[in-house]
Amino acid sequence: MTEEKPTPTEQPDPAEPAGDQDPATEREYVEAAEEAAEGAAGSEQARPEDEDPLARAEREREEYLDLARRTQAELENYRKRVQRDQAVSSQRAKAGIARDLLPVVDNLERALGSAGEEEQHLAEGVRLVHSELIGVLERAGVQGFDPKGDAFDPERHEAISTRPGEEAGQGIVLDVVEKGYTLNGTVLRPARVVVSG
Repeated sequence: MTEEKPTPTEQPDPAEPAGDQDPATEREYVEAAEEAAEGAAGSEQARPEDEDPLARAEREREEYLDLARRTQAELENYRKRVQRDQAVSSQRAKAGIARDLLPVVDNLERALGSAGEEEQHLAEGVRLVHSELIGVLERAGVQGFDPKGDAFDPERHEAISTRPGEEAGQGIVLDVVEKGYTLNGTVLRPARVVVSG
């Protein structure tokens, strides 16, 4: 008779600890499983057919305690996994909304830069909207950066052109066309810059 091999679609044994479980919880699980195995082996050898009711009750109590420990460890790992997934989803949602709002910030800044003397009363309203929007983004963890004068960094800057810079050395940011933004330290949008060549 041939031995049946598990099919690739079979699920792993739920009693086995998963690879992403918390190491401390997993250690508790392994220790509890070893104790249960030792207790079961010892009770198999020492248990006569007519087991004492008190000994049986103690053995069953240990089995239920082991089951409770394993269930508690699995629940704790599930909670941590859900919290981690929620944090990642929240971060993605924040990044998406912030990325969509950055062109609005750019347009408000362009409007402020092009306002003439006779339009200052309108510019003041635009300035208030701009500062409010920047405040909302900052509370969400978004920070702007203006790298003018810094060395070009391809992870934080996007070079749109080069031009000779007499005083600056090569690879220095001469002008910033669009500011860059980070979200909790991660680049959300690189700064679009002109670099000395």
